Amino acid sequence: MTVETPTVRSTSAGPSRVRGLAERTAELDRLMRPDLRPGAHKVVVLALDGVYPFELGIPHRVLGSADGRYEVLSASVDGQPVRTDSDLTVTPGHGPEVLAEADTVVIPPYAISRASVNAPDPQGLAALARVRPGTRLVSICTGAFLLAAAGLLDGRRATTHWALTDHFKELFPRVELDAGVLFVDHGDVLTSAGAASGVDVCLHLVRQDHGSEVANQVARRCVVPPYRDGGQAQYIEQPLPPASRTGTGPTRDWALQRLQLPLSLDELAGHAAMSTRTFARRFREETGLSPGRWLVQQRLRRARQLLETSDLPVERVAHEVGFATATSLRRHLAAEAGVAPSAYRRTFRASGAAAGDVSAPAAPGQRGSTGLPPSRTAGRPMR
Repeated sequence: MTVETPTVRSTSAGPSRVRGLAERTAELDRLMRPDLRPGAHKVVVLALDGVYPFELGIPHRVLGSADGRYEVLSASVDGQPVRTDSDLTVTPGHGPEVLAEADTVVIPPYAISRASVNAPDPQGLAALARVRPGTRLVSICTGAFLLAAAGLLDGRRATTHWALTDHFKELFPRVELDAGVLFVDHGDVLTSAGAASGVDVCLHLVRQDHGSEVANQVARRCVVPPYRDGGQAQYIEQPLPPASRTGTGPTRDWALQRLQLPLSLDELAGHAAMSTRTFARRFREETGLSPGRWLVQQRLRRARQLLETSDLPVERVAHEVGFATATSLRRHLAAEAGVAPSAYRRTFRASGAAAGDVSAPAAPGQRGSTGLPPSRTAGRPMR
């Protein structure tokens, strides 16, 4: 058998093509890693033991995409490598001494066991003590625990991850915790909620420092929306409590099968074979809510499911869950989650259309000096 040797085409490029590729590569490298501008704002990211790797990288990725306007450095409390909450260890480029030179200090989240058991963390507090007065402080997620332990949030409104609300309040009762927002901005101190809200607060910094046009450009480079509708209230899990077989439990089950109907208090009490006064009292004892408020919550819960999983028009969704009009659904959803039904659907529908909306966001530059409506400037949901 004779085997023919295949002809191999030469893949070598001519000198001019090589130069063109090299120039393009250099241009892309300058775009992604631009030279620092004179007087660049110095940001130091303090990595604590048990730091979360994703959030640790957010300031570098977002602020570092602002055309050299920020010099972003990382530091540890002792100049040594830092264990993350994952199976890797990171080595920040600096020790705590660089904190004294910072214009802004960012504290990304770290393991909640460390934030709780060791609060106040002596090394973390000692590192914060190096920060110059007037330096802007920013926390992401559990980073707020360190700021609170240092007394920097006393008497102030702040936020952290919604799942840690009760724990945070128990440790730091002097802080006014708001679990319904993505971030809170006091000018000198900013706190943000969990995970991706670190992106939101960093984009907010860019918007505050350099305006909406620069912030929108950074958002496009990071492939994220310039700002997100609503706060973290829309992400809070709202589990349905199990209905007991006695008291008002069977009536609650009955009502859940008829959410599309008006369901008056008289009807609910009649089904439970109770007077309206007795039913309302027993209902509140068992659920902590009035029958009317409970019905609104269940209708919203069902509406959110339909918005996430169906293509039904908003008017039809409102009808299916028992709201008289789409306007009523919009009002109640805005009060609970801080967003309109259409915005909620875009957030939670993993479809090509939703992704397309993000890639070409509407520039909010004409909506105020920060590029946001006033009520969103500190990440507060629209009411």
